[in-house]
Amino acid sequence: MKAIPHIGFNLTVDFIKQGKSVVAYSPALDISTVGKNQKEAQERFTELVSLFFEELTANNTLADVLSELGWQKQKKNWNPPKIVTSKPIRFDLPISA
Repeated sequence: MKAIPHIGFNLTVDFIKQGKSVVAYSPALDISTVGKNQKEAQERFTELVSLFFEELTANNTLADVLSELGWQKQKKNWNPPKIVTSKPIRFDLPISA
């Protein structure tokens, strides 16, 4: 039986409250999904990541897409971009009516 190749990585996922829902978003993949709570959003996000990589592999576009998203390949492993810091920044911008 032939071994199925795997990819393993740690991914930062932001959970954002929007009304009664929670959005799970990862800038490293630029994908998001929503759930009624954080647990459901995380479960859906896990499924979404699996489908995302399944599609990239099926379309033979894994290297192209990950490179465009800033991922780095080291030996046989892909590493997502590292988040240096995450902080709120205030913007005061004029809005025309």
